[in-house]
Amino acid sequence: MPKSSKAVAVAENARLTVRKTYKLYIGGKFPRSESGRTYLVDGDNVALASRKDARDAVVAARAAQSGWAGATAYNRGQVLYRVAEMVEARRAEFTALGVPAGELDAAVDRWVWYAGWSDKIAQVAGGANPVAGPFFNISAPEPTGVVAVVAPAGLLGLVSVIAPAVVTGNTTVVLAADPQIAITLAEVLATSDVPGGVVNILTGRYAETAPWLAAHADVNALDLTGVEHAELAAELERAAAGTLKRVIRPPAGGIDLSADPGLKPMTALLETKTVWHPKGY
Repeated sequence: MPKSSKAVAVAENARLTVRKTYKLYIGGKFPRSESGRTYLVDGDNVALASRKDARDAVVAARAAQSGWAGATAYNRGQVLYRVAEMVEARRAEFTALGVPAGELDAAVDRWVWYAGWSDKIAQVAGGANPVAGPFFNISAPEPTGVVAVVAPAGLLGLVSVIAPAVVTGNTTVVLAADPQIAITLAEVLATSDVPGGVVNILTGRYAETAPWLAAHADVNALDLTGVEHAELAAELERAAAGTLKRVIRPPAGGIDLSADPGLKPMTALLETKTVWHPKGY
């Protein structure tokens, strides 16, 4: 073998693979934590979110909320269906991260299920009310706004708390339990027509960042589905009370993510506006 070929072979054998760093997902971009902190998960570097990162995520979610809520329900359904397509296309990547095939199937199916509700939930949750008088009385659901979510573990857990929030026009700041799965999902969202800021994902210790989100005056609702410690959940509820947030608290025994979620995950994050209008004669 010529000397040049030997040198190339040695160089190839000595090459180090590029290790992936799992960054945050804020405003449609992948920044590192402003604190510069990271931690190791299965040998991978993962960004450790700070209070400032949480505040930046809320700013991004608020900026995106009106545009997302103003999109047609049909368009939001199309976007969610596109997410399902992209998750399906990246099955091998999620499987390599340890997501079981059955859970992956369930996660894709749940995206599709919620996508189908996008232009139907208003008909089910709202409607014309009977009144005694020459008036129309109409109740219409509207999104709550910015929702902070402590997500349960796993891909299905993430989908089960993100999809019902965004399909109804809310935007989210998600504290992820499984950072590698969550940021891989963020990469899917970033390439699935989801506007930047609709979903923001923070990795790290939710006991550190969740209290700031619970007390944040520009967060409208708090989903504690992924909080496993009753003491922390109670602390977050007390913090949320200061700004009159609605709080979603899972039952004492937890929720069965594999069960039919029903409409409650969507209707819990909707507000009802009732309008009176006189009838013409």
